[in-house]
Amino acid sequence: MKKILLLLVFGVFLLSSGMLLADNEGMEEEYDEDIYGPEEPIVWVKPVESVVFEHKVHTMGAELDCESCHDDLFAMEAGAAEENEDFTMATLYEGGYCGACHDGSSAFASNTRCTTCHIGVRGHMRLIGGDGDEGDKH
Repeated sequence: MKKILLLLVFGVFLLSSGMLLADNEGMEEEYDEDIYGPEEPIVWVKPVESVVFEHKVHTMGAELDCESCHDDLFAMEAGAAEENEDFTMATLYEGGYCGACHDGSSAFASNTRCTTCHIGVRGHMRLIGGDGDEGDKH
């Protein structure tokens, strides 16, 4: 009896999964860099190696437009913020750069959920095609 019930539940799961996949086919909007920003992630190695920023998460996911961040919080040039002396975690905690929205009200606070953005040295090496062990000092 348990086996029959398990097979029935599994069968319903497979059918519903198939229907969900069929319903979502063709639903994903084609990515337009002119609207959503660069498709490739920006990888910052300052103030901490490494942080990944994806425009798609913010524009398509959070429905922000370019003017939400550019040019008040960030220069339009990718990676330009790293050149600024105040591009630090302390500045983020005080509401600068990412911290303008990542304040715990508009979006998760910049001092929480660290691994959402910070991929570390190993993550950076995997991202650029290394094995992740280079630069590991631990």
